[in-house]
Amino acid sequence: MLCQKENCQAEIEEGEGRDFHGQLLCDDCYMDALSPARTCDPWAVRSAGLAKERGDTTEHGGSLQQKIIDLIKKSGGMSLVELAEKLSVRQGDIEREIAALRHMEKIRAAMQDGKKVIVLW
Repeated sequence: MLCQKENCQAEIEEGEGRDFHGQLLCDDCYMDALSPARTCDPWAVRSAGLAKERGDTTEHGGSLQQKIIDLIKKSGGMSLVELAEKLSVRQGDIEREIAALRHMEKIRAAMQDGKKVIVLW
């Protein structure tokens, strides 16, 4: 069987799929559906700002976060799909990293040529 999420299509072993609103999902897509990334979270932004003021954070995030920032610097802006393809990771994983970077006010979304892209803050 295959995961029924639009951009996934991962192979699911018999009995291992998860039902979510009538769709059969793999474990990763099921977790993404239960706990989606939230980029617009004022409390997370405030918490990240306070942590930065206290010196509780490093200037750069984890290695995947730093790779995202580096790609955006080079390109001037990329879509989530492009970032996921360039970094060879699932789009759900990119969305979570993007949400964290957005809370730290390192990146934001913008419209370029009628397309939503991620750019530096």
